[in-house]
Amino acid sequence: MAAVEEPRLIPIKLDNYKPLREMVFESLREAIIQGRLKPGERLMEIQLAEEMGVSRTPVREAIRKLELEGFVVMVPRKGAYVADISVKDIADVFEVRAALEGLAAGLAAERITTEELEELDRALTKTYEVSKHDLNAIVETDTNFHALIYRASRNERLVQIISNLADQIQRFRATSLAQPGRTKLAIEEHAKIVDAISDRNVELAQTLAREHIELAEQTLLNALQEEKG
Repeated sequence: MAAVEEPRLIPIKLDNYKPLREMVFESLREAIIQGRLKPGERLMEIQLAEEMGVSRTPVREAIRKLELEGFVVMVPRKGAYVADISVKDIADVFEVRAALEGLAAGLAAERITTEELEELDRALTKTYEVSKHDLNAIVETDTNFHALIYRASRNERLVQIISNLADQIQRFRATSLAQPGRTKLAIEEHAKIVDAISDRNVELAQTLAREHIELAEQTLLNALQEEKG
């Protein structure tokens, strides 16, 4: 008996509390991350709308947002395509991000306030509570955790530079966290970073933050290698 092929996109349930455009965006992003929409594949608004049971408008809005986050590229006179991930892209982004994350964590260890440290602890606790099957929630809590550290660095230029990398970081973050076992390890790494910041151990906070990003990069490279067989 032939295996039943998993559908590329799941029809949107309109009884959800989230705005329709947000649900369409999350559905498309998850399909890209999980490989149901392949790198280089053209995204046809009408076809995607039919598969999800929605109109073209929220699909169009979702594609624009996916472009901003680096999941989609727009080709003039041709349309929207799922963005490729190259080893060079990964190496370039993670090389810069590892350095910036290390700097941010070290500065946070020096400058974080008691209130911010409590907020960081709460953010860490929240990551334990998120379902391992809810990729969007995992990405959201991970993004928030790192944003708190950036803010605690008290360096606006650093925050601005990281913001400029946000599109690429978000695509790679989501793809890395989608790999089996990576979320659990990431949470453990976060806990160690929080401990180092709490202890005001600048050097250790820097080292752990850099290693955290390097391990995420390795996870992503392994996934890419497996995909290419």
